[in-house]
Amino acid sequence: MSARVSLQQRIDDYLDERQRLGFKLHSRSTLLAGFARYVSDHKHRGPLTVDLMIDLAKQDKWQRGTPSTWAARLARIRHFARYLKQFEPETEVPEELSFGPEPGRVAPHIFHDQEVIDLLAAARQLEPSGSIRPATYETLFGLMASAGLRVSEALHLRDADVDLKRGMLTIRQTKFAKSRLLPVHPTTVAALVKYRKARARHVATVADMPFLISSRGRRLGMTLGDRQAHRVFNTLRDRLGWVNRGGHTAIRLHDLRHTFVVRRLMRWHADGTDIDQMMLALSTYMGHTEIFYTYWYLTAVPELMALAGGKFERFADLAGDGDE
Repeated sequence: MSARVSLQQRIDDYLDERQRLGFKLHSRSTLLAGFARYVSDHKHRGPLTVDLMIDLAKQDKWQRGTPSTWAARLARIRHFARYLKQFEPETEVPEELSFGPEPGRVAPHIFHDQEVIDLLAAARQLEPSGSIRPATYETLFGLMASAGLRVSEALHLRDADVDLKRGMLTIRQTKFAKSRLLPVHPTTVAALVKYRKARARHVATVADMPFLISSRGRRLGMTLGDRQAHRVFNTLRDRLGWVNRGGHTAIRLHDLRHTFVVRRLMRWHADGTDIDQMMLALSTYMGHTEIFYTYWYLTAVPELMALAGGKFERFADLAGDGDE
């Protein structure tokens, strides 16, 4: 290491840069702070080595002792090592597959249209009849399916964030501490207008109130809880008896967001739209910090594998033409 700049200072600079890019860093900062202590305790001098990083990755305080756990920890250290190498060129960077592949994302359940229709119909039948509760859950599930929101983004919408005249949602301080404006389809706007009118019959509308409200006793008019939203979805899911087509143990509320992305890509493909040209716009709309999170769908979701295969075939044909 350079005598002029300490390892801890490099880590602090790295974390500051990541935070400015919108990342939340609690687990990463904790791991890297532990890495700095580990290097100091071992009185290491000179460039950081792969052996040192691998040894630290294996220091799992929960003693799980699995290569997949080590791989996840090493991936975070590896990212920092790549950053550090621009200042300390002799820094070693571990191989990506030092412990085998890091555990990846699991293919989601992609809802059929009829499943979404049945979910919304089931939400309308929720008790107590005559309360705002059925309309709230129908609107929550419909909004996630039609606009691709994270459940936290939908629940944190304030009434002032829902501009129904312009057909625009303001999503504030999301998962990666960034805000964005989302245009929504006219049919979604119509559903949101209907919900706002129904809500006004139960509570007075003020700008700072949550758009989707709880209806439980003294919580009437307050923000709908995340745990409650998942519990209601799981109850309806089990009642409807869907067949799980995803890789998770059960269909999840978050799969409505995944369904939005997949349906959008499939529609573009059917319309002959150049998907590569639209990927950046879709990534921005979804609030992804890096575009590869959006491209992931093409390789991980069965419904889109044909698109990925077609892209490869076109590439292979072009390569073959060049060899002639």
